[in-house]
Amino acid sequence: MAVAQSPVYQVVYYFLASRPTHEEILAFRPAEATQARIHKLLEVNKEGRLTGEEEAELDEFENVEHFVRMLKLHTRQLLQQK
Repeated sequence: MAVAQSPVYQVVYYFLASRPTHEEILAFRPAEATQARIHKLLEVNKEGRLTGEEEAELDEFENVEHFVRMLKLHTRQLLQQK
């Protein structure tokens, strides 16, 4: 499966496999290099110059970001219930 081999997803998989605390989940952020790449892709997208491969890469970043946001939302809810 292509998603399973994606470096973007692998970062999240390894992070979750490390059994992070709730606080570590809430503090989780992409590496600076990843943030720079996302910013670059967003700029190129704004100019309408993304290649098909770059579009797929940006979509993947967006999917991972959504997953992490939902993970953080559920983590906050768990902490509020305590």
